[in-house]
Amino acid sequence: MNTMEVGQALLECCKRGAYLDAVDSLYADDIVSVEPGEGETRGIAEVRKKTAGWIEMHEVHESSFLGPFPHGDRVAIYLKVEVTPRSGEMAGKRYTMEEICLYTVENGKITREEFFYFRG
Repeated sequence: MNTMEVGQALLECCKRGAYLDAVDSLYADDIVSVEPGEGETRGIAEVRKKTAGWIEMHEVHESSFLGPFPHGDRVAIYLKVEVTPRSGEMAGKRYTMEEICLYTVENGKITREEFFYFRG
């Protein structure tokens, strides 16, 4: 798949809430995930674990996505999601998060993901 096709497939998974399916089918084994304030997560097993943890920790009330927005070997997706964390310091507090997700694609697989978000 080219960058746009990967972006479209990723967007379809996100719209269905199938985040782990996206990791399993679209991510490279040596994926690097970068979260603000949390640093890098490396490797498909660790990124899958991080993604599963996010899913488990949040009740998603609604979400919307725009994109994909391709540029060379990268593609961005805009996400707006309303969630309530199930644990941690924000537990039980519903909030809206807006996020730009930037993905680098090589040989038809996502090799890097970077997140830029605002919690309102």
